[in-house]
Amino acid sequence: MPYVLKIRVDPVSPEEATQKILEWAEKGESRYVCAATVHMAMEAFDSEEYCRVVNGADLVTPDGMPLVWMLRLMGYKKQKRVCGPDLTLWVLNEAEKRKIPVGFYGSTQEVLQDLKNNLLQKFPDLRIAYMYSPPFRPLFPEEEKKVIEDIRRSEIRILFVGLGCPKQEYWMAQHRGKIQAVMLGVGAAFEFHSGHEPRAPGWMQAVGLEWFFRLCCKPRRLWKRYLYYNPRFTYHALKQLFLKEN
Repeated sequence: MPYVLKIRVDPVSPEEATQKILEWAEKGESRYVCAATVHMAMEAFDSEEYCRVVNGADLVTPDGMPLVWMLRLMGYKKQKRVCGPDLTLWVLNEAEKRKIPVGFYGSTQEVLQDLKNNLLQKFPDLRIAYMYSPPFRPLFPEEEKKVIEDIRRSEIRILFVGLGCPKQEYWMAQHRGKIQAVMLGVGAAFEFHSGHEPRAPGWMQAVGLEWFFRLCCKPRRLWKRYLYYNPRFTYHALKQLFLKEN
């Protein structure tokens, strides 16, 4: 299994990733899926604990184009991007066909409501059985217990988690075995599909410039992340490729 820096990245196609998730969901299995980006790779590079969380996932898809390019250079020539926002739609499309109930955990109540409205326009027969916008703090024990009970009562089999990296990966790992659903960490997918944030044009995504588009949209929030992580990722990725350090 290939590793990019310290994280495992599974060389799966969009179709394979979607099929795995739906198979687990139909069996009612408790699993979690990470969509790996440069940000995630560098968080894992800097934190052994977070690295274990990502590598402990049941599936790690190549979300960012730099990770796709790394896999191609490592011999997986036909590797395609399997990013959180796209994976969300692929999985929802199949969930609608198979009548699998789904849920959403994260973001704000306003975003969740707009997300639900938009998704039901695309997938009118989709069964959205659970939505929750958690507070911007750790849940109290009684709140945590209620969340788990509510999710169980909803009988969802797929839970999309939009808490952002690294929070969503920690949350999914902590709840594997407690929630009988496949949990997908999909980052900004809630904001994109609710219409609260624009997505980069397709050509920018294809050439690996989606980060630049997002930076232009939210410079105050994102400039430190990209300035800190992107050059370091490039440096360590080149070392891995040419010095075979990992």
